[in-house]
Amino acid sequence: QVHLVESGGGLVQAGGSLRLSCTTSRSIFSFDAMGWYRQAPGNQRDLVALVTKRGYPSYADSVKGRFTISRDAAKNTVHLQMNSLEPEDTAVYYCNAANFSPNRSDYWGQGTQVTVSS
Repeated sequence: QVHLVESGGGLVQAGGSLRLSCTTSRSIFSFDAMGWYRQAPGNQRDLVALVTKRGYPSYADSVKGRFTISRDAAKNTVHLQMNSLEPEDTAVYYCNAANFSPNRSDYWGQGTQVTVSS
């Protein structure tokens, strides 16, 4: 069984920064990708950023240049550094670990609230 534990959410003013962390009960290399999704009230859960097993990152257009995903393999942890936060970034952020073959399987953290005040 896979456990993902998130930390680092909170309340911040617009323009501020937060860093989210996600620690997994397995090696991060046991997943094809790890990443962060977010869900605002009334909206679907959308991808924010992910990093593949080989270390290639990708980002949603709305966060490019502001957010950075990184990983610490020794600690089985993936981080999301969020800078220049905007009120539109307010959402519950979920850590995700995924395998793509033979069928896609997803594992989720419990979610952490990020609130950006204007």
